[in-house]
Amino acid sequence: MKEYLKCAKEMLEFIEKSPSCFHAAANVKKLLEEQGFEELEEAGEWAVKAGKGYYVTRNDSSIIAFCLPESGIAGKDAADSLIREKTAGFHIVAAHSDSPSFKVKESPEGRVENHYVRLNTEKYGGMIISTWLDRALSVAGRVAVQEKDRIVTKLVNIDRDLLVIPNLAVHMNRELNNGVTYNPQVDMQPLFADCSQGDKKTSFMKRVAKAAGVKQEEILGHDLYLYPREKGRILGENGEFVLSPRLDDLQCVFAAVKAFSKSIPEHYINVCAVFDNEEVGSGTKQGADSTFLEDTLFRISECLRADRSRYLQWIAGSFLISADNAHAVHPNHPEKADPTNRPYLNGGIVIKYHGSQKYATDALSAAKMKALCRQAGVPFQSYANRSDIPGGSTLGNISTAHVSVSSVDIGLPQLAMHSAVETAGVKDTGYAVEALKVFYGE
Repeated sequence: MKEYLKCAKEMLEFIEKSPSCFHAAANVKKLLEEQGFEELEEAGEWAVKAGKGYYVTRNDSSIIAFCLPESGIAGKDAADSLIREKTAGFHIVAAHSDSPSFKVKESPEGRVENHYVRLNTEKYGGMIISTWLDRALSVAGRVAVQEKDRIVTKLVNIDRDLLVIPNLAVHMNRELNNGVTYNPQVDMQPLFADCSQGDKKTSFMKRVAKAAGVKQEEILGHDLYLYPREKGRILGENGEFVLSPRLDDLQCVFAAVKAFSKSIPEHYINVCAVFDNEEVGSGTKQGADSTFLEDTLFRISECLRADRSRYLQWIAGSFLISADNAHAVHPNHPEKADPTNRPYLNGGIVIKYHGSQKYATDALSAAKMKALCRQAGVPFQSYANRSDIPGGSTLGNISTAHVSVSSVDIGLPQLAMHSAVETAGVKDTGYAVEALKVFYGE
């Protein structure tokens, strides 16, 4: 239990340092560099060596890292040749960096109304709206600034309790506890400042510029999101639960990167892909529905002087684990779960099934995942939606539409998915790390 608790606490530290998708990608990059991984530029030439690790980023919010098997012989040509001959394909784990939130609009400060200044925001993804009310919030993301003859980006995290979205008192809406529909433009605009004196000037963008270490007039664009200030914590009678923002899907991101960063591949090229924009359909240049994964795998094969036929052989021999959290049986609403596929917190890795293929799992890929779990000595469980309740989609089938590899969709069990603060089990992150280490060690 101590090792699982340690792993859970490390995961919570990672989430706390990752208030936006941009921070998540930057923290993955930092973890990789600490293990000796080198950065490659999409716009530059690539040169890779046997036994080495590399990563490439797109849009500051998506990152793909890979590690090559050792060659065992000296000389670049000999090493390339051996890698071509011994490589069976790619072993890929994919997760996503984004979470549902509210995005700050352009020209965010509204005019002073009734003494107050609110920020103008819009929904990003399908969150449980009510969970964002009456919480201390702040803003994180990135800004684009002019530096001499080029435009660069800077990370932003206003690391203080800055905003709140106040609820309407029950006295003013007697139906509040009978179900409420929230209007994002009316009910969900965060309170930023009190200008009751009339002469007090506020500037949200000035505060953003200070956090980014630039001048306000240098900012030419921004991608900024609200985030809850609540820190992750361990709770429960025996410390068996995790409560934290952004468990979906930074819990899987952390597990994948932790397993991957110290892996020593033998027969496969190991790949860890963290995509952005899963919560809004993945249809961006940095999402799973882009060419990012396909481009990266093809360039790796080019570096190893593999021809088109050899590349396609590798793809045919590859395997993708799509890791995106799963619904656990809810203690207050067990009737919402499928009658026989009922995952629980601390019950292990969840293998996700869907008859209409919203999940990519099939008999062969499920068997592969179960065998990995058994080899790692960790439990696994199954999830399927009730047949009368539609479920969401994830990364698996979206990715394999571009790179046709055998794929399984898995997740870690959690409650209150897409809430501002979610609940998971202490043991499950560790279970995922152990299973993915076995996968990456093949």
